[in-house]
Amino acid sequence: MKKLFRFLKGYGVETVMGPLFKLLEACFELFVPLVVAAIIDNGIGSGDRGYVFGGCAIMIGLGIVGLVCAITAQFFAAKAATGFASELRKSLYAHILRLSPSRRDELGSSTLITRMTSDVNQIQSGINLTLRLLLRSPFIVLGSTVMAFTVDSRSALVFVAVIPLLSLVVFGIMLISIPLYKRIQSRLDRVTLNTRENLNGVRVVRAFNREEAEIRRFDEDNAASYHLQMRAGRLSALMNPLTYVIVNLGIVALIYTGALRVDSGAISQGQLYALVNYMSQILVELIKLANLIISITKAIACGNRVQAIFEVPEGLEGGSIREDTAEPFIRFQNVGITYSGAAAPTIQGVELDVLKGQTIGIIGATGSGKTTLINLLTRLYDVTEGCLYVDGRDVRKTNVDALRGRIAVVPQKAVLFKGTVRDNLLWGNENATDEQMWEALRLAMAADFVAGKDGGLDAQVLAHGNNFSGGQRQRLTIARALIRKPEVLILDDSTSALDLATDAALRRNISELDYSPTVFIVSQRASSVRHADKIVVLDDGEVVGVGDHAELIESCPTYIEIYKSQFGDVMA
Repeated sequence: MKKLFRFLKGYGVETVMGPLFKLLEACFELFVPLVVAAIIDNGIGSGDRGYVFGGCAIMIGLGIVGLVCAITAQFFAAKAATGFASELRKSLYAHILRLSPSRRDELGSSTLITRMTSDVNQIQSGINLTLRLLLRSPFIVLGSTVMAFTVDSRSALVFVAVIPLLSLVVFGIMLISIPLYKRIQSRLDRVTLNTRENLNGVRVVRAFNREEAEIRRFDEDNAASYHLQMRAGRLSALMNPLTYVIVNLGIVALIYTGALRVDSGAISQGQLYALVNYMSQILVELIKLANLIISITKAIACGNRVQAIFEVPEGLEGGSIREDTAEPFIRFQNVGITYSGAAAPTIQGVELDVLKGQTIGIIGATGSGKTTLINLLTRLYDVTEGCLYVDGRDVRKTNVDALRGRIAVVPQKAVLFKGTVRDNLLWGNENATDEQMWEALRLAMAADFVAGKDGGLDAQVLAHGNNFSGGQRQRLTIARALIRKPEVLILDDSTSALDLATDAALRRNISELDYSPTVFIVSQRASSVRHADKIVVLDDGEVVGVGDHAELIESCPTYIEIYKSQFGDVMA
């Protein structure tokens, strides 16, 4: 949590001024009991109305000045807390985006969302309350005790007995609460995960008639979170009654000893009232301090969770990429990868040389490792066995931004963002002109349906592209990749929703590109890869065949089986 305080650096003035004005307010508040005591002894006791009215005017003045100080302190504290949260979210979001997919897989999307939202909000609230009350409440408690000794040292000994008991209760509950709030936030992660999975997969849930089962699963996690919060709530609820009991017993003892002192003439009635007033101030401030400690406890627990994300290494490092071209352009040398926590490699022993401008087809059954293989090129995951070279340089020693700047990927799932067609195309090239956009759409076989939309390039795209069909979304993502004019173009099963004629026309357009990119086509369709310069056949994570269509038809049983299942005749 301490490391997060670096985000307050730009708010040094607010961080100092907030507590300072709160302490000024507290100083004025400490003088009020003395003014009231003077009114009782010198005004009411002697029947001097002018003194009473003068004393009341002083109290009003102290109240107004205290209110101005309190409002000013609130302004500075709120500005510092919101600024802190804004900087923290920005830095956390940037860090999460820089994490490798394997790191994000280990953490889970639900916990990342919770920490970006709920945890940061809790920290913001804790910072705000800390700046306003962390110094004020102890200052009032200590100040009231000191002022009580200036009134009557013997009666003030009650304060010496009461304050340690109150501290024991407050800090004891705090120490027990901190682990509970950590567990509460972890439970919230699970509830968020269940909600997210069911919202994303609502059609699947309904298709398999799993609504009741998923509701029960959610209820179980929600109930566990509820019971944990109830435990923490019951513990926190003890704070107020215990502190009230201790302080009120202190007031009883104070009135008893004070009455004896008044009777003996050692102190006046006004002084006794001042002592009781100081004890009441201590009660109020300790209640505030108790609630503050609960908020700080939550904030610390959340802060530790957020800091834990910052401590996850990004894992994507490397030097600059070489400008000279080595042959082969891309080389897989005994490449293998085992995902974190997996018992066996996902792919292993891959040997493949790719020349510049070649078209490489990758085919295999579902789960054979096709997507994993091409994800290694963009360093979404790093190889755990062997080496992968681009331009003769190990990609693990290559700057990831420079590497990805040369590659365009069209993923399996067509991902579009809310905005316009133009906004989505600019992801591929932020400096693209309208002419370049239309050319990319033409090559991707998407120009006709975009032109038919109201606004053309400025046609609205809903979240996830839900106002376009599956095939249209795929063609838009292909256009987004083509507008980049990449050296390496990866089509990861990105034409599955297209008919065979459109798929063929699209592949023809790509083969005729004037900048001749190296193309990787990942597909389960033999028709999509049969014209590739080289076809890689994967089976259960291993390369079982490499060659062109004619060679594989003669030598690779796995490829023959795939081809026959789709065409029925290997001579087709």
